[in-house]
Amino acid sequence: MLKEQVNQIILPLVEDKKELLFQVEIDYLKKHELITDDMTNLKVENPVSRFHDAYIERSDKETDESIAVEESDFLNESITHLKKHKAEFIYVESKWFDVIGVDSMSVEIDDVFGTYDVMLGLKLKKKAENFIKEYLDQQLKESEFKYNLIFNQQDGLWDLNFKLELVENFNENSSIGDTLATIYQFLFKLVQFAEEK
Repeated sequence: MLKEQVNQIILPLVEDKKELLFQVEIDYLKKHELITDDMTNLKVENPVSRFHDAYIERSDKETDESIAVEESDFLNESITHLKKHKAEFIYVESKWFDVIGVDSMSVEIDDVFGTYDVMLGLKLKKKAENFIKEYLDQQLKESEFKYNLIFNQQDGLWDLNFKLELVENFNENSSIGDTLATIYQFLFKLVQFAEEK
C-alpha cells in the first residue's frame, strides 16, 4: 500500500517540484530507487506548511459537538492549547494521511493521566498485527500504557491510540503543525516497517 501511495501522491509532486518532503519520505524514495542521491533540494524546511490545507476541527470531548473549524493559522498554535482546553479534542483530516493509510486522527489530553493521546484508524491488513506491535514496542519509550491496538472488523481498520509523549522528537513546546508532522513521520515509519517485514 505505501509504495502505491508514494507513487501516486508523492512522486508526481517531486517530479513537478511542487512539494518538499520529510526526510523519511526522501529516504524511502532513495531506498526504492525512485529518486537519485543528487536530489538534495527536496527536504521540507517548514513542517507546518505540509498541513496548511488540512481540515482541522476543535470539538467537545463529552458531546462530540463542534466548537470551531480552524483555519491553517491554527497550526501555529502551541500543542499546549489542549492542556489549556482539556474539555476539547482536535480532529484532523489531510490528503497526506492517505499516503500512510490513515483516515483521520484526533489528539486530546487524557483525563486521567494528563498525557497527549493520539487516536486514529490505520489501513493495514489484519495479518500485520505482529509487525505493528513490534514497531510500537521498539519505538515507544518504556511506559505501562504505551498504546492500544484493536482490529475493527466493521471498518477493516486498526484502531490505534498511543501516547504522544513517547514518540521520538515530540516536544511539548512544538506547534500543532509541528506535532502533526512528528506524528505523520512516526506513522510513515510504522507502515514502512509493517510492509517491509
